[in-house]
Amino acid sequence: MKSKLPNIQETIFTTMSRAALEANAINLSQGFPGFQPDPRLRELIAKYTQTGSNQYAPMMGIPELRAAMSEKTEKCYGLQTDMDKEWTIVSGATQAVFSAVTAVVGEGDEVIILEPAFDSYDPAVLLNKGIPVHVPLNPTDFSPDWELIREKTTNKTKLIIVNTPHNPSGYVWTLEDLEELSNLVEEFGLFVVSDEVYEHITFDGRKHHSLLTHPVLRQRTFVCGSFGKTFHITGWKIGYCIAVPELTEEFRKIHQYVTFTTVRPAQHALAGYLKLETFFDLPAFYEKKRDIFNEGLRNSSLEFEPTQGSFFQQASYAHLSEISDKELALKMTKELKVACIPVSSFYADGSDHKIIRFCFAKNDTELVEATRRLENLSSIL
Repeated sequence: MKSKLPNIQETIFTTMSRAALEANAINLSQGFPGFQPDPRLRELIAKYTQTGSNQYAPMMGIPELRAAMSEKTEKCYGLQTDMDKEWTIVSGATQAVFSAVTAVVGEGDEVIILEPAFDSYDPAVLLNKGIPVHVPLNPTDFSPDWELIREKTTNKTKLIIVNTPHNPSGYVWTLEDLEELSNLVEEFGLFVVSDEVYEHITFDGRKHHSLLTHPVLRQRTFVCGSFGKTFHITGWKIGYCIAVPELTEEFRKIHQYVTFTTVRPAQHALAGYLKLETFFDLPAFYEKKRDIFNEGLRNSSLEFEPTQGSFFQQASYAHLSEISDKELALKMTKELKVACIPVSSFYADGSDHKIIRFCFAKNDTELVEATRRLENLSSIL
């Protein structure tokens, strides 16, 4: 059989998590929390599995959850949205991104992907016979290089995929970034898929500027989000997409034939849990973990700048060795018992800038022990 994705292999996240398990290493590779969600949320999903909410939910999501998300968006961004015509509950943000890309990309359409980029973007474009156009972010801080992006934008460009706060770097888009993007959208008639799964995880007083809040971008953007990242429930695989009615109509045409609907008791549980507004506490919660991890990381030989957002911290070893980042990641897992992600995996051509990524969404004791082990990094190089 001829493969539709001949160059796509097993994801690095699967590879490194398996290596961590085999080596009995502290797993700071794959981006999932190493602790349980709020007991109140667990009680709610248990309640709804016991009270009959176990059959198909409406295709676009239960009205209670869509209403709760509409209210949350108004509180967070001062933006009124239509719960019926603009919100769709889906089975994870990866599905949201895939459905949004499928809704607008056709054969020969060019799609700008800013690298390093999450590994699901390219396959979504390729499966729709689109042409990925990879544009590197600024190497110093991973901000968008707007001059280069403009150079790569043509009359064949249909879509640009963006991500803020950014995985793997943690860069948080500024208002100036939104304005630069809006100029391109207006000039070239672009659509945008905005991956905002870490919207509530920003540090040092930074504010997440959702593309929803910009009047031009609002009309052309599918914003994809995740309950998993916000409420420590990545295994529930539940997310959402918000877009203006015209775009949502096309998005739902795809969504209904991908998963059709999403696990119902989880939707009811989240609708109730959102009333507690715990998402306002998330920046401080993760900033503390970032600082604990970085305090220990300073005792290692790695170089880094504290991440601006997300629950990832990048670090460079370029001054220490020419070993490939994938080789180093596997070596660290086996010998130091700490697993990370090689950032070359976020580049389509495997560009290796000698940077590795750690996930600090773990228990504090694990973070301290991991950094203690990383103090011995030089001994294995």
